[in-house]
Amino acid sequence: MIGSLRRKFIRISAISIFLVFAGIFLLLFISAKVPMNRLMDELTDTIVANGGSFPEFDPSEQHLPEFINAETQYSTHFFTVWLDDAQQITRINMDSVSAISESEVEEYTQRALDKGRERGWIAEYRYKIAETEDGTSVVFVNGAMTQMTTNRVLFTAFFVLLGSAFLILALTIIFSKRAVQPVAESFEKQKQFITDANHELKTPLTLILSNLDIVESEFGKSEWLDDIRSEGERMGLLINRLVTLSRMDESDARLTYTTFSLSDAVADVVSEFEMLAAERDKTLSADIAPSLRCHGDEGLIRQLIAILLDNAVKYCDPNGSIQVRLYARRHPILIVENTYAEVDTLELDRLFDRFYRADKARTFSGSFGVGLSIARSIVKTHHGTINAYRKAGRIGFRTDLK
Repeated sequence: MIGSLRRKFIRISAISIFLVFAGIFLLLFISAKVPMNRLMDELTDTIVANGGSFPEFDPSEQHLPEFINAETQYSTHFFTVWLDDAQQITRINMDSVSAISESEVEEYTQRALDKGRERGWIAEYRYKIAETEDGTSVVFVNGAMTQMTTNRVLFTAFFVLLGSAFLILALTIIFSKRAVQPVAESFEKQKQFITDANHELKTPLTLILSNLDIVESEFGKSEWLDDIRSEGERMGLLINRLVTLSRMDESDARLTYTTFSLSDAVADVVSEFEMLAAERDKTLSADIAPSLRCHGDEGLIRQLIAILLDNAVKYCDPNGSIQVRLYARRHPILIVENTYAEVDTLELDRLFDRFYRADKARTFSGSFGVGLSIARSIVKTHHGTINAYRKAGRIGFRTDLK
């Protein structure tokens, strides 16, 4: 249990760390890409406004954008394509580029037109489609250097964030044992208390029941002695249930795993409860698929089936019915249903809590409120799932065994 808690703590921490760092990287990505695109768009706008060519730089001219300088003038590589009304190329200006052929220019132009957007990227070129007096013009500005600089910053940020995330995760794993230590100590004390209580209570309880036998042999049976025996046996049953719960919380290393016939196990337990159900005027029927096998602890699986059937018999309505079904999809599925008129009043999410009783008055009905908790622990040790559900005056429990 503590190992499972520690793994859950590490898993939640890992998800939280990577979500936070992914959010940080996304913000960095946006803050880097948006200014880059804005700068490239300003270049394309300037070229479009200048009739498809780059304006000559003159420091005395005040109308040029602030980013236009001598370095920009000589480092900007672009080409401009003019199109007629039929979207056919009429003229190309390739004076500032030499590393691209006319066929590639035609391909880039067609790709830009196919995108149907005014601005965008084609390979390392930022383009803009504009309507001018000379027809449609498409300006392509080489942004390879800008992209390379931006990508270098983003890659650096990515690896720094990724390394930081793994470092934090490693520290979380190292210190997780210390983080769950208080819970582990509390859990160990709880188990020790149950073990001690088992030994301390069973001895006087055994003496009480033994002395009852002696008293009955000398004075005969009486109503008061029967009450004492009934309550003593009830206490013994509760102690055994608590010990079972404590053992279920421990590692499953001591379980005996074998491959056995689940169909036979369910049929055997059902047959054991048929007479009890009949005595209480309840109908018990079963639909069991033949030859289904299960890999697990056969004794615990039989105990699981018995708990579910015992619960169904106790809480089934007078003259009600109980149905048991066993079938397989990917894994064996066991369903136990019974009629229960007050099913809508049940808190289904609490039925598996220890000592939970649907009866708010807590009148004793032979149940301690730990049976379903034991059932859930058995299913958990077998890596399966168990769920309660309600439908049309019936309550059911579905168990998926792996």
